[in-house]
Amino acid sequence: MHVFEMVVLIVAIAVFGNIVLQHMKQKGRARPDAEVENDRLRGEIGNLKDRIATLERLATDKSRRLADEIDALGRDR
Repeated sequence: MHVFEMVVLIVAIAVFGNIVLQHMKQKGRARPDAEVENDRLRGEIGNLKDRIATLERLATDKSRRLADEIDALGRDR
């Protein structure tokens, strides 16, 4: 192997190693960001479920109260 070929091989190994290292760093950074986003979205979904439950309770309570009031008015006559 000539000196020139050895230099080219060393440079190619260094460049390839750097590319692999950067890829692994990028992949490592993306994972926690995705987990943080997933946790945020899970929290938001939980809040929305609570709000829906409250709205359902209000909707059913009001309709029941309204029906009771109408029945009470009908009985008073």
